[in-house]
Amino acid sequence: MKLSELKETVIAIRGKEKWEEIENSKIFKIYMAPEEEQLKVVQRDGCCIKYIKNPSEKVQLEAIRENVDAIKYIKNPSEELQLEAVRQTGYAIKYIKDPSEKVQLEAIRKNTDAIQYIKNPSEEVQLEAVKGNGYDIRYIKNQSEELQLEAIRENADAIQYIKDPSEKVQLEAVKKYGYVIQYIKNPSEELIDYIIHNKNLEVIKYTLRHIENDLFEKTFKLSELRNKTLEEIKDLLNKGK
Repeated sequence: MKLSELKETVIAIRGKEKWEEIENSKIFKIYMAPEEEQLKVVQRDGCCIKYIKNPSEKVQLEAIRENVDAIKYIKNPSEELQLEAVRQTGYAIKYIKDPSEKVQLEAIRKNTDAIQYIKNPSEEVQLEAVKGNGYDIRYIKNQSEELQLEAIRENADAIQYIKDPSEKVQLEAVKKYGYVIQYIKNPSEELIDYIIHNKNLEVIKYTLRHIENDLFEKTFKLSELRNKTLEEIKDLLNKGK
């Protein structure tokens, strides 16, 4: 509807006084302002861009610089505008429809957990996130082994957020930090053997407190192992093979 048509409709339904009230309102003045005035308005409050019809790229950019949330009021922002927003805060990506990979990467570099707001992120974007914070693998559905390994290398505790980690991933995590055994269901014989032969006594005892494994139950009682020294445990394990 054209402005002239809107005016006629308002006067016909609500009267001339109502139209004069609208004309004198802050919103209407912003809507009708020339670009120079629009710039002044958004420099004071970026979110006022929502009252401007078809704002120029220049006005949009000023609005985002004043308040990054202004991007949610901009229809089809250019890549330049998107980059300006996510460089301020990666979380701005949640207001961007179909962001390019370049924009996604910039968002992740600012805030790694912004990946939770990205639909179907590429492998490169996923890797960028977990390299920055291994815990962010929890936001990724399809976790490749490469992705799992990168998450573990950044933070071994991230294994608690990995669905069905491979034996290679489990071993990598335990090598880095033995106590993550608590997050591994049904640890393999190889994994337990590694802990027994490579970790200190405290880690071994911690492991025994947190697992029930056929490897031990078939050969020894866990209660017997828990009170033994490191060398005694190693000797028993070697005899049991």
